[in-house]
Amino acid sequence: MTDQENNNSISSNPFAALFGSLADARRFAAIQKEQLKQQSDEPQASPDDSDNSVSESLDELDRSAAEISRSFRSQQEICEQLNINHMIQRVFLITLDNSDPNLKSGNGIPSRCVYLEEMAVDLDDQDWLDMNNIEQAVFARLLLQDPGNHLINMTSSTTLNLSADRDAGERHIFCYLYSCFQRAKEEITKVPENLLPFAVQCRDLTVSNTRTVLLTPEIYVDQNIHEQLVDLMLEAIQGAHFEDVTEFLEEVIKALVLDEEVRTFPEVMIPVFDVLLGRIKDLELCQMLLYAYLDILLYFTRQKDMAAVFVEHIQPKDLSDGQMYQKTLLGVILNISCLLKTPGVVENHGYFLNPSRSSPQEIKVQEANIHQFMAQFHEKIYQMLKNLLQLSPETKHCILSWLGNCLHANAGRTKIWANQMPEIFFQMYASDAFFLNLGAALLKLCQPFCKPRSSRLLTFNPTYCALKELDDEERKIKNVHMRGLDKETCLIPAVREPKFPQSYNLVTENLVLTAYALYLGFHRLHDQMVKINQNLHRLQVAWRDAQQSSSPAADNLREQFERLMTIYLSTKTAMTEPQMLQNCLNLQVSMAVLLVQLAIGNEGSQLAELTFPLPDSCSSLAYVPEFFADNLGDFLIFLRRFADDILETSADSLEHVLHFITVFTGSVERMKNPHLRAKLAEVLEAVMPHLDQTPSPLVSSVFHRKRVFCSYPYAPRLAEALIKVFVDIEFTGDPHQFEQKFNYRRPMYPILRYMWGTDAYRESIKYLSKIKIQQIEKDRGEWDSLTPEARREKEAGLQMFGQLARFHNIMSNETIGTLAFLTSEIRSLFVHPFLAERIISMLNYFLQHLVGPKMGALKVKDFSEFDFKPQQLVSDICTIYLNLGDEENFCATVPKDGRSYSPTLFAQTVRVLKKINKPGNMIVAFSNLAERIKSLADLQQQEEETYADACDEFLDPIMSTLMSDPVVLPSSRVTVDRATIARHLLSDQTDPFNRSPLTMDQIRPNTELKERIQRWLAERKQQKEQLE
Repeated sequence: MTDQENNNSISSNPFAALFGSLADARRFAAIQKEQLKQQSDEPQASPDDSDNSVSESLDELDRSAAEISRSFRSQQEICEQLNINHMIQRVFLITLDNSDPNLKSGNGIPSRCVYLEEMAVDLDDQDWLDMNNIEQAVFARLLLQDPGNHLINMTSSTTLNLSADRDAGERHIFCYLYSCFQRAKEEITKVPENLLPFAVQCRDLTVSNTRTVLLTPEIYVDQNIHEQLVDLMLEAIQGAHFEDVTEFLEEVIKALVLDEEVRTFPEVMIPVFDVLLGRIKDLELCQMLLYAYLDILLYFTRQKDMAAVFVEHIQPKDLSDGQMYQKTLLGVILNISCLLKTPGVVENHGYFLNPSRSSPQEIKVQEANIHQFMAQFHEKIYQMLKNLLQLSPETKHCILSWLGNCLHANAGRTKIWANQMPEIFFQMYASDAFFLNLGAALLKLCQPFCKPRSSRLLTFNPTYCALKELDDEERKIKNVHMRGLDKETCLIPAVREPKFPQSYNLVTENLVLTAYALYLGFHRLHDQMVKINQNLHRLQVAWRDAQQSSSPAADNLREQFERLMTIYLSTKTAMTEPQMLQNCLNLQVSMAVLLVQLAIGNEGSQLAELTFPLPDSCSSLAYVPEFFADNLGDFLIFLRRFADDILETSADSLEHVLHFITVFTGSVERMKNPHLRAKLAEVLEAVMPHLDQTPSPLVSSVFHRKRVFCSYPYAPRLAEALIKVFVDIEFTGDPHQFEQKFNYRRPMYPILRYMWGTDAYRESIKYLSKIKIQQIEKDRGEWDSLTPEARREKEAGLQMFGQLARFHNIMSNETIGTLAFLTSEIRSLFVHPFLAERIISMLNYFLQHLVGPKMGALKVKDFSEFDFKPQQLVSDICTIYLNLGDEENFCATVPKDGRSYSPTLFAQTVRVLKKINKPGNMIVAFSNLAERIKSLADLQQQEEETYADACDEFLDPIMSTLMSDPVVLPSSRVTVDRATIARHLLSDQTDPFNRSPLTMDQIRPNTELKERIQRWLAERKQQKEQLE
């Protein structure tokens, strides 16, 4: 019978319906035929055997029954084998059967499979797959370079099926094995119970083969296994079936970890992170692809084995090289930003190009769009760090070590020279974007305990910052990963070694790491923003002038302005993401609370109320680096300049900031650095209500800020602290650095003006002026009997008053305006004998330039451009004179200003008052004052003539005037007048004759010389009376 006839016979057989296809039935028939043939070949029984006993006949009957049973079991096994073959085909899309598809029913088999021809030849006539050859078959499939060339039809269907071709002909073996894993999972849920173990075995086979592929990727030609793994995850994230892929990866990772004989798990997986690094480094902030890759990393940081490899992968080769951290995978991510990648180079920058051609609304829309991406970006980085911190003690230690080492290696970013040599700077340290993003992520980690009333704040232990160098094991045990903080300048000097605990909590470490990251990043960018803003203003003015004069430089200036505007907008956008700013404000307000609690010596577990006077105990501040307070001040000043709406919507939390300013501004015992305390005045200006802002009925926050400021319970203490730092500024830096000191005092003028208009503050400022003047006691030598400590306290008080008016050579509307309203009710302070000469010297100096012969030198084209208001200055100076003119001592001191005073100067002032249309009563009052001062000047001239022949021994060697209270300087042994040396020491604490350090408590009265001068004066006075 021919094969065709045989096929027709089988197809007409009604039992053929029991099989899945004609091919299966034919295979079964062939097996049965082979078994029958074997039976027919066996020797037949001879006739002699016919006389076997009945027992033998029964035995034969038993054997027939057994053969029937075996035949039945054989048929079952064959059906099972056929089902296994079909299942393997469905899972792996491979086959050994290339028979005519028309003979296959298509029931339970895939439409397309890869035909393993070589394996089929090796197995001769076996055209089915079983559990004995499946491993070899899958391996053969994985070695095929182009599986698509080996596809065959498994069914008679002629319909084009691209999906079946794609699945069966998948060239990327990692994706192929994942698909096999998914198909095996599906089989497990569908097959009958007898096939379940085989389906599970197929699933396990996909995992074991994937493990082999990762362990020995080199044997698979033209297959970049690690790229394929990343692509698979990327596709899964974008296709919303990521959980299926991670389930597969979990199984593969488990298998790899259990078998590390060929390669260790890190060796296998590090190339995966290399692939991610290479792909992420060129992505931009606003590319959606970036966030898909970040989701992959988020999974890796949640998977303990992959997370361990990740923290190993990001370790730089040189831990001390700050720039190397930016080249790691985590560093590459942190470096992504809307900031310029290369400072100063705007070409190929994707944000805010040609800003002058964009409307303000378009710029706002672009800024809002970038902020949306930034918020998502920071959230991803935060989740990665959080995963690593929570996953295991090992990953926690590794990521904290990375952070601590990174911050320490980049500490040089804060050095002054860093801004002067940008080329070297960017070769040595990680970028501004790096630290801005790192700070934003760390801020999110701090939020759980960044609540002003959080008791967790008090678990912060400042001695963390005083620890010396530790080895890696000690750092792990103590939970200390930041380095080099013991070299930082702290708020006050330490007087004793701190008591260190066994270990530190995560609150302490988080706060320290976050504060230092902000110091290295946000702090420096704020300085750049201010400089860019100033340069923009100068360029804008120059550009406008060039346009008006039709200068050829106008186009070049416009181009420079465009470039700088792009830099400005990019920087501002990067620094003003709303959620980051709110998180930072939460941190800084909490930091204000924490520092106040440390300043009042609270060592308990609950927040203590602020009360005055402050306790003496504040030793913990000796271990708090200055950058904690510097960050706080810098951030609030930034908000006032560039994001004031954040302050206005957080008015209720600002009382804690006022507490901080009140406690630290006027207390050198709690903040030694006078520059830092002076900065707090600018912080106060930042948080107080706007003086020039018209409240909107739609915005209640302006009212709330005013309410907080005006109802502040410690208003008198705050005013006192402000006045004290106002005076202490005189002791900052070189005594001749007037510009720096003016910049420190500049924000204080509007604050004082605002306070003067508020009853609570006004009364507290007036109260300061009522302090009893102690100069008479000192002049009489009554302080000599006091202890050195008591004398220093009294001297400090006099120095505070003595510095209040030291502003000559500072042509400032604010200075004169402030004195004008202060002197309206405060007089005793300004007519103090040590101060009168200084105030008068300043006022006369100003008048000489404003109304005297030199007034023409101050004329400029546009007064408003330089904020120069000469008429207002003249009016305010005259107001000060009139306010203080009732004091005889003050008027008598005016003629003693030999540098600027003359009767002519006051006469010229009267003419100017008339010219600028000042009220008549003011002109008359000033004229009368001028006459009175002239009379006193004439009287003094007569006295000077009387004492003109005084011997040199009686004259002050500095001023050449007759001494009234001679004192001896301890190092130079020179005798000077007490008033002269007191004025000198207000601005320069050295002996004027040999520059040795000198304080007022060191001088000694020259009693013998003083008595001689007094006797001589009495004799001269008596002689004069006799002559008259």
